[in-house]
Amino acid sequence: MERCEGLIIRVMDYRESDKIIRLYTKEFGKISLVARGAKKSNSRIAAATQLFTYGEFMFFGNKGLGTLQQGEVIERFPTIASDIFTTAYGSYCVDLLDKAVEEREPNQALFQLIYQVLESMNAGEDAQVLSQIFEMKMLNTLGHYPELRGCVLTGDTEGPFDLSIKNNGLITQRCFEDDPHRMHLSDKVVYLLRLYYLLDFSRIGKIDVNQATTDEVQRAIDAYYDEVSGLNLKTKRFLKQMSTWSTDLQKKDGGTT
Repeated sequence: MERCEGLIIRVMDYRESDKIIRLYTKEFGKISLVARGAKKSNSRIAAATQLFTYGEFMFFGNKGLGTLQQGEVIERFPTIASDIFTTAYGSYCVDLLDKAVEEREPNQALFQLIYQVLESMNAGEDAQVLSQIFEMKMLNTLGHYPELRGCVLTGDTEGPFDLSIKNNGLITQRCFEDDPHRMHLSDKVVYLLRLYYLLDFSRIGKIDVNQATTDEVQRAIDAYYDEVSGLNLKTKRFLKQMSTWSTDLQKKDGGTT
């Protein structure tokens, strides 16, 4: 029997009364376990098999699909679960993690990152900003290494800069002609993209940024991901739908007298 601490990043119904849970753990990385009887109201493991639960788990199986024997809740994230917007951003982060990593490849830094991101969301920090930080920090795990310290073509560290997805990074003004499809970025967005990508999460601190700048950062991240990641996550599509809801609500509010 194995023992681990982990965070539940996915829950799937399995048969009439069972679940399959996917954990991201300190000790083993990503693992999948059958939780027998977890859907029953009187199940002793029901409470420990909910999405976003951080707990201690005991299971059989050292490869493939294991079997959960016992689960004890260490921490929950009730704020994430109680707000539809925070739930959506949290769900996207764990979905992205799930798609980015292989089974049983432990990574302590990545485990700490997803835990810190969810903990900050639960504390009421801006869920969209936190998801953007997570997206930027997941790029290396996905095999992508954009150059954000300076111009990818010349090495210049003084801007202004635009984003050239073709060249995989920032390009300075004298290189703009090299990529007519480059994305214009304000100095503030360049600063934030660098901050999110390069600085350790524990050193970033609380980000205070207006929605217009956050939206501009999101457009840059989405453009890069859409071009290079090959991912088409349902959770990401839902976030984009939510963004249109917010825009529509703002239009309606602006039209009222």
